Amino acid sequence: MSSAQVLPTSSASSPLAPPRRHGADLQVSRQMAARLKLLISGPCEPDHATWARMGSALWQGDPLADEVGQWLHQAGMSAARGRLQQAIEHGVVDGDDAPPALRRLIEHVQTLPDWVNPELMAQGARVMQSTGLHGMRVLRDAGLMAGYQASAINQTLVQTGALNRGAQRRVAETTSWWLDCTADGGMLPHAPGWKATLHVRVMHALVRQSVRQRPTWDAATFGLPINQIDMQATYLAFSVVQLLALRTTGFLVTASDARAVMHLWRYIGWLMGVDEAWLCDDEMQGRISLYRNLISQAPPDETSVALGRALMDEPLHRHYAWGAAWRGRFDKARHLSLVHWFVGRKGMRHLGLPATLPWYPLLTWLPLLIGSSLPRLLPGAVSRRAIHGRTVQNAYWRQEMGGGEVRGHCPRL
Repeated sequence: MSSAQVLPTSSASSPLAPPRRHGADLQVSRQMAARLKLLISGPCEPDHATWARMGSALWQGDPLADEVGQWLHQAGMSAARGRLQQAIEHGVVDGDDAPPALRRLIEHVQTLPDWVNPELMAQGARVMQSTGLHGMRVLRDAGLMAGYQASAINQTLVQTGALNRGAQRRVAETTSWWLDCTADGGMLPHAPGWKATLHVRVMHALVRQSVRQRPTWDAATFGLPINQIDMQATYLAFSVVQLLALRTTGFLVTASDARAVMHLWRYIGWLMGVDEAWLCDDEMQGRISLYRNLISQAPPDETSVALGRALMDEPLHRHYAWGAAWRGRFDKARHLSLVHWFVGRKGMRHLGLPATLPWYPLLTWLPLLIGSSLPRLLPGAVSRRAIHGRTVQNAYWRQEMGGGEVRGHCPRL
């Protein structure tokens, strides 16, 4: 499909037309997605119907959570917060006094969908645990940092003032949520990851409600804040992007592991409020969805640079137990080398980052391959690797990310 074929032609001033951000600069977005396209088997370009559905989805939020957000606004947060917390902690039952909007949301999510396989989700969590600190690093650099190139998604952060509140806190909150979601049993109903995800979902609804009413929000350009396409982008960052980032840096991910991770994040995405039409279990289909999402995104702008440079300096503010000055500088350099590995020279310019060499992934590619492959040859070693990986992940969050001070949930990756 040519660029001319997919560009919207009707006026974006009407909600019936796609917002102006949709495929705003296909030449730039296709360049950003070019390396991903090489990793896709078969056709991946969206047809006219798919492209139109994607444009429409930029106007679509999360009806169940949005109703809860309206109830919270009408009832008042101070009065309703406790009722919301009780429902997330313990669920709702027939005959209780749960408000209708809250009841509809909780009844929808407190029973697992028929397609969920708890054993497969548990395997996906163990895969994420086994990636140790490397898994957390590539998620930060390939998912969060590289994602800042999609400038339209950044606009909600601008509107809520998140640009000025510090990258270190945003990373710590995201890490906390990710650890809850990938813990053993973390996504079972009313478990920590399940509850944290519902909190994120309701918070998204409140942000969506607040930002869309602001006179500074340009709906004709950006559509609805935290819309379905942008929520899909977040879900794909935690699943497809992280799997690709692990593989391209030498970490062995088997087809069985990938299927389990995709299944886990399909459920997390569903619980987060992503419509099932934008979710999938298959990694290759996920790559196709990621490619289509990427080419629909608006190109990098000044918000990409502001967010990129703030995240670049985030390691300098970590809570190191010792050697904070030199360890912060080393981690900053290590992250920059990983970002370059994932986004290339143009991506570094898009994010306002200094030129560097991908020295770290080059030095660690072979050791990671050996270290992630050998345990599969030894009885019980894979389980031990997952246990050790989660131990160091938790220690990292507590010590370096300020986990003793922050326990929160991420508004977006």
